[in-house]
Amino acid sequence: MAGEKANRVNLTEKDYEGAPSTMCRGCGHDAISASVMRAFFESSVDPRRVVKLSGIGCSSKTPAYFLSQSFGFNAVHGRMSAVATGVNLANHMLIPIGVSGDGDTAAIGLGNFCHMMRRNVNITYIVENNGVYGLTKGQFSATADKGSVMKGGKVNDIPALDICELAIVLGATYVARSFSGDRKQVTPLIQGALAHKGSGILDIISPCVTFNNHEGSTKSLKYVKEHLDPIHDIDFIPPYQNIEADYPEGTEHPVTLHDGSRIVLHKLGKDYDPSNRMQAMNMIHASVAEGKFLTGLIYYDPNRVDFAEELNLGDTPLAELDQDMLQPPPELLDRINADFMK
Repeated sequence: MAGEKANRVNLTEKDYEGAPSTMCRGCGHDAISASVMRAFFESSVDPRRVVKLSGIGCSSKTPAYFLSQSFGFNAVHGRMSAVATGVNLANHMLIPIGVSGDGDTAAIGLGNFCHMMRRNVNITYIVENNGVYGLTKGQFSATADKGSVMKGGKVNDIPALDICELAIVLGATYVARSFSGDRKQVTPLIQGALAHKGSGILDIISPCVTFNNHEGSTKSLKYVKEHLDPIHDIDFIPPYQNIEADYPEGTEHPVTLHDGSRIVLHKLGKDYDPSNRMQAMNMIHASVAEGKFLTGLIYYDPNRVDFAEELNLGDTPLAELDQDMLQPPPELLDRINADFMK
């Protein structure tokens, strides 16, 4: 379009847009979608070379809201990691991005997620983490902090799964955490994951304005409840503004959420070495003990090859091979069968 800035592949920001969002106004997921579009535009990635993957949940709806020209596959609940592995092997020339939630990833899909990281499948994998099952009315997810209180008063007495810690332990080679409102941090983290060959896991804390803005919640809309929640009718979602956070590296920043409560973000400094695996684990444990959300690139290993390279896949994707190249010749099959019958 005339007058619009174009990137290196001669596309404008409009070329990276998707359908209008149907998220609740103020949902952190929309801010993440905006960061995804910005990251792909600034990285000059042609959206027609991209495949978007998702599972089930509020987060898994969001790929519809960016890169409308890309390929897409919406898997069943918890199976996005398995489908992503198959996509990567069928056509490793495509650029995969997966968007999942803390339920889709850390609960029903945990087994598939673990094996995807163990194999170091090449993917930019975003977990939109709000600590609740927003699509089924706000039950605790596997990432809900111990001591969190549900709207009905139930207290979570089960320790939370830390997605970043799990990713490092199981073999992911690019692990980061951020806050949906910190676009200056989220966008370059996504760009880094896109440039990385291997499993790039981004755990992004994403406020849920509907089901996690109650007393006792620690993951998204509340850290400590300071006053009564004025929203009583869950059929009406007030139009909140997206929460923004812009603060220097190496510092902490309290974020006031929609209900007046606060969470504390801690951004890693320039002197932090993300290639030190043990330091990464220690930093995660220390931040949890202090009740803070550690943000930034937590772990990075550029030396391990990704799954497709480990399998010595050729330059031509499996999806583009014809029947003659995929099927062994009849004489070879006859010889194999003869040897088997001996």
